[in-house]
Amino acid sequence: MPDNHSWIPLFPLNTVLFPGGVLPLKVFETRYLDMLRECMKKQQQFGVVLIKSGQEVGVAAEPENVGCLTQITEWDMQDLGVMMLRTVGSQRFRILQQRVLPDQRLEAQIELIEADQPGKPDQAHLQCASTLKLVIDDINNKGRTTHGPNYASPFALPLQFDNAGWVANRWCEILPIPMKARQALLELTDSSERLGIVHKYLLQHNII
Repeated sequence: MPDNHSWIPLFPLNTVLFPGGVLPLKVFETRYLDMLRECMKKQQQFGVVLIKSGQEVGVAAEPENVGCLTQITEWDMQDLGVMMLRTVGSQRFRILQQRVLPDQRLEAQIELIEADQPGKPDQAHLQCASTLKLVIDDINNKGRTTHGPNYASPFALPLQFDNAGWVANRWCEILPIPMKARQALLELTDSSERLGIVHKYLLQHNII
């Protein structure tokens, strides 16, 4: 895990990654292929950040201030110059300062945000968790039927339905909400508050 004084590579994307979340990536830009090779060589994590302004390609984008570290769990390069990755989010961080490298890659010095603390499940947690289990089972069953043994679940093991923060994070990933709303949920340091917002959304939309 990086400390507050080391520079980590950033990958600005039009997505929000939560701790424990799976992020598949298809990478073809030379600068990011170089970054990923370096990360794998050093066994280093990189930071995924939502783009605040700019694009994924070309000139370095301006990122949101809070992102999530991610580690590479699988990779493949069947086609020359195209790397396929499966990554899993680990810990949130806040950018202290950033710099742009000559190839327009971003690096940042960061401070880590404390992981969600486990709490005793309440009624909102239990309702959200039981419905989430049904959703994940349905997605996995359909995936296995369609893709057979080649199916890769979009949910990393272990499934942690007894963990309020984990339950909230998985809902934040799959609900049809704007990226700005996902970012705001990522930045909440109280997992019970994050889950409470999710619970309210599920009630309002008759999901539970």
